[in-house]
Amino acid sequence: MGFCINCGQQHQDGIRFCRFCGNQQPGEQLLARLRSEAEQIHYQRLAASQNQKQNQNQNQNQNQNQQYRQPRW
Repeated sequence: MGFCINCGQQHQDGIRFCRFCGNQQPGEQLLARLRSEAEQIHYQRLAASQNQKQNQNQNQNQNQNQQYRQPRW
């Protein structure tokens, strides 16, 4: 199932025109390319999020190690 690029109504895949607003819908080749690009963006965001969490954890560990190394007077 897909959604109209104009009005947002749900429709079956493979239709050429929206039955609600009449707007022409993208072809299957374009839809496949857009889905592929969206999937790549999704995985890039996941990887970036994981890297950010790892960096935060490393920074926290470094801060904790520095606290232990400083003498208490």
